[in-house]
Amino acid sequence: MSNHYYNKQPEVASSKQQHEWELRGFKLKLTTDAGVFSKTGVDYGSQVLINAMDFAPNASVLDVGCGYGPIGITAAKLAPEGHVTMIDINERAVELSKANAKRNGVDNVTVLQSDLYEAVQHMRFDCIISNPPIRAGKSTVHRIFDEGHALLNAGGSMWIVIQKKQGAPSAKAKLEELFDRVEEVTKDKGYRIFKAVKGSS
Repeated sequence: MSNHYYNKQPEVASSKQQHEWELRGFKLKLTTDAGVFSKTGVDYGSQVLINAMDFAPNASVLDVGCGYGPIGITAAKLAPEGHVTMIDINERAVELSKANAKRNGVDNVTVLQSDLYEAVQHMRFDCIISNPPIRAGKSTVHRIFDEGHALLNAGGSMWIVIQKKQGAPSAKAKLEELFDRVEEVTKDKGYRIFKAVKGSS
């Protein structure tokens, strides 16, 4: 288990790689590493989520399970008047996200090591975005939905990417239990993007 990307301290030896990706029109230079999710470059599911996610330029955004930062850093560029908080349990991912944000000139971010929402319980957000750690199990993914709902401001939204074969139908059903409105925004190569909106009251 200790070599999974959702552990606090990866035991696998560090092996950094440099990548360049264009995401939402922004050219990003990203350093990845062994022991962190999708070390060979931005995975397709994250790309689909990045292309779909939508929020106000002044939004307060939370990226859950940020990895080395492609989703959160892009979000910060899309919300230049807002702020993005990026959390991950993996300390190597946290350090990479901090370095990648700095490298790409993004200063409206805060990166925190956090076991799920542990480090942000006192905060509230307009938007939560996540490519959830499916391999951590269904109960963990559903906790992201459940506990995240409580951290959203009224009218706030949660954006999730999940593959149909990895539990998209049950994920949607869980979101529908919690949120006032859930829509499938797009689908691409088996990936589903769900937008779940919290009621305004």
